[in-house]
Parts: sequence; structure tokens; C-alpha cells
Amino acid sequence: MKTKVVLPAFALALTASGAAVAHHSFAAFFDPERLVKLKGTVTDFHFTNPHGTIGFEVRGADGKVQKWRAETNAPVMLMRRGWTRSSVKPGDVVTIEGWTSRDGKPYMRLRQAFDATGKPIGQQPFGQSDR
Repeated sequence: MKTKVVLPAFALALTASGAAVAHHSFAAFFDPERLVKLKGTVTDFHFTNPHGTIGFEVRGADGKVQKWRAETNAPVMLMRRGWTRSSVKPGDVVTIEGWTSRDGKPYMRLRQAFDATGKPIGQQPFGQSDR
């Protein structure tokens, strides 16, 4: 009887610890002093918890393509700002403004995204308080 109770409790503890690691502090990963704007082509968009992500490819001045990821808010926050699962799709040309990662990797925290015509995707920019 005790093993039946311990096993589910252990499984629950493992699941909860994974979720806690996935959700992280803005200041630990992103530099609030380094806001950049990059234009690229969307490769994927994950409308998932705890944060969505947009994968996109940016062509540099040298012609080389660099793969970037932009972390978004959770879907519930995105929806409040007018986003849907189809707001960005693979092949879309977008300009993404955000704070770069502290470790120099091609990873950023989304502040605002614009479509190919320059129109904002969704409403008002995300601020650091939306983390």
C-alpha cells in the first residue's frame, strides 16, 4: 500500500521540478541594456507554456544565415495582446525587437514583432514587467 502512494508522489515531484526549471528569471538570461531589432524569416512558432518561441533565420551582411530564437510570453498573455496560434507562420518575414541573451547566443526575449509591411503583430510592446 505504501509503494502505491510513494510512486505517484515521486512522479509528481519530478514533473513539478521540471516545470520550475523551465520558467526562469528575465534578468538571469537576458540583458535589459541590449535591445536589438532583427529582420528574418520564420521557421517555426511554438504557442506553448511556460513561454512561446519563434524560430527565425537572419541573413547577415556577409550573406550567411544565422538561426535565432525569440522567447515570448505564455499563450494566455499573447492572446490578451491579440496574438493567435497563426499570428506568425513558417515563411513569414518578420522584424523582431527584443533583449538579447547574456551569454551571446542567438536567443532573445521578445519585446515586439512586426510583419513584412512593418505593422505590429498584436498590440502594444511587451515590457520587462511582462516576463
